[in-house]
Amino acid sequence: MATVIKNLNMNFDGYQALKNINLTISDGEFVAILGPSGCGKTTLLRLLAGFLKPTDGVIKIDNSVVADSKKITSPNKRNIGMVFQSYALWPHMTVKQQVTFPMQHSIFSKYKTQKNREERTDAVLKLVNMQTMGDRYPSELSGGQKQRVAIARALANEPDLLLMDEPLSNLDAQLKIEMRREISNLHKSVGGTVLYVTHDQSEALGMADKIVVMSQGEIQQIGTPKEIFYNPVNPFVAQFVGQSNLIRGSWDGDEFTYGEGEKITDYEVNDSFKAENLYPVKADGLEIVGRDESHFRGIVKEVEFQGFQNKIILEMQDNNHLQVFACADEEVRQGEMYGVRIKKRKNVEI
Repeated sequence: MATVIKNLNMNFDGYQALKNINLTISDGEFVAILGPSGCGKTTLLRLLAGFLKPTDGVIKIDNSVVADSKKITSPNKRNIGMVFQSYALWPHMTVKQQVTFPMQHSIFSKYKTQKNREERTDAVLKLVNMQTMGDRYPSELSGGQKQRVAIARALANEPDLLLMDEPLSNLDAQLKIEMRREISNLHKSVGGTVLYVTHDQSEALGMADKIVVMSQGEIQQIGTPKEIFYNPVNPFVAQFVGQSNLIRGSWDGDEFTYGEGEKITDYEVNDSFKAENLYPVKADGLEIVGRDESHFRGIVKEVEFQGFQNKIILEMQDNNHLQVFACADEEVRQGEMYGVRIKKRKNVEI
């Protein structure tokens, strides 16, 4: 059941939060909306949930219009599941009661008898590895367990669309990684259509089938994780996803000249970079060499140890700052001048 968004605009007291959004979410697809704070991603999610009416444009779910500038279908009349950033569990209900509640009250519930609801509750809790904790209250659960219950509750009615609003933002780093894996495995085993809002590129790259990158209320790029990471269409996407360096120089066709005559040929760079005479390159696409081995030089400002590698920040002669990854055992001294080279881009199958 595809979700289609056409020419969607949203204004708040003269401020345009969303600008001409067009997006199709196919049945069974896991789509991540990725962007910084204030980009409009949560506004888009709230429109899909039915909490807001758009200023202009249309939202269709399963070929039925659920929102346009004149009418809006209320949240309880949309077969949508929602996982909130703050879990939103009821403190007076047990885990089982949390999951059973939507089946008792939703008009879309397929589980009309108590026996049906109990069986479905047990099945969903088993999916999220919470089958032994059905009688516990939220105050007796860890953050990760609360999030599992919130996911189970959202899945209970087999929604047409599952909305997830930065669900891992309150978890610690290791638990985030574990929950990322669990959500991905859950989507693969259950199927269903997911719209996942996040500002964390590692979550989007690691889980989504398709990523929608947003900035200032507009969609900047839509593509697979590899397309977004390796072939950004503009400087914003290049820097936001993967923290690309933007090296200044000049383009002649597919040949880029930088520094004092250093050249590299690249057939994959988007024309938007060529128009601004920029070359996007990730930190691992650069190498530090001796100051006499390259005419593109900079002074090391920071050396940050990251385990297997060091992150080096250099201030180049044009006052631009570059980020370079180097092996942890490679000796690079802060305050000294080094040369920098762009490595030849590896061919990646997109």
